Amino acid sequence: MDSYLLALGSAAWLGILTSISPCPLATNIAAISYIGKSLDNPKAVILSGLMYTVGRMVTYTTLGALVVGSILSIPEVAMFLQKHMNKALGPVLIVAGVLLLDIVRLRVYGGGVSDKLALRVQKWGIWGSLALGVLFALSFCPISAALFFGSLIPIAIDHQSSLVMPMVYGIGTALPVVAFAILIAMGARFLGNIFNKVSVFEKWARRVTAVAFIIVGVYYVLVYLIGVDV
Repeated sequence: MDSYLLALGSAAWLGILTSISPCPLATNIAAISYIGKSLDNPKAVILSGLMYTVGRMVTYTTLGALVVGSILSIPEVAMFLQKHMNKALGPVLIVAGVLLLDIVRLRVYGGGVSDKLALRVQKWGIWGSLALGVLFALSFCPISAALFFGSLIPIAIDHQSSLVMPMVYGIGTALPVVAFAILIAMGARFLGNIFNKVSVFEKWARRVTAVAFIIVGVYYVLVYLIGVDV
């Protein structure tokens, strides 16, 4: 039970870290601000932010459920993972940690949203926010891809959670987005300063998380892959 609760907390933290990473954070604020221009009151802006958040949450939950569910639904694969998951988890965590530290830079081609598409979605008002949430969630940056595919998916597979873990991750990605939507709706004068402070926090939080991933990954490699009695 403690292990499962720790996994849930990890999923939520990975979601928050994903949302405040440079590329997703800039995308989130730009999307809410962009759609908010066409709305005439703060409540509508907040609702727009919530709908955008729902779009991201549903996308991450669906994608995670499909990936994890598909893997676990194949008996041979499920049995193989149950037997060798700890061996595979070590190298995966080390690679994810290295990617989070930006030691190795990868180009991940996501579904970028063109100006024409964004303009079309803007005309949909609040429902356009939902559509943008889905589209931007599918546009993975290297860091968000490492956090989602390299960290969350292995945790979800290890706990055989095709729905709950991705959903908690989606909720984690939602929290900072809602906060910034409220700030934008209130016309926060110091939004730029807050953005800078969040960016600094994200940098150090990502580094700490990356180091933790690498340490745990090395431990898993030593214990489960090499067989060292630690």
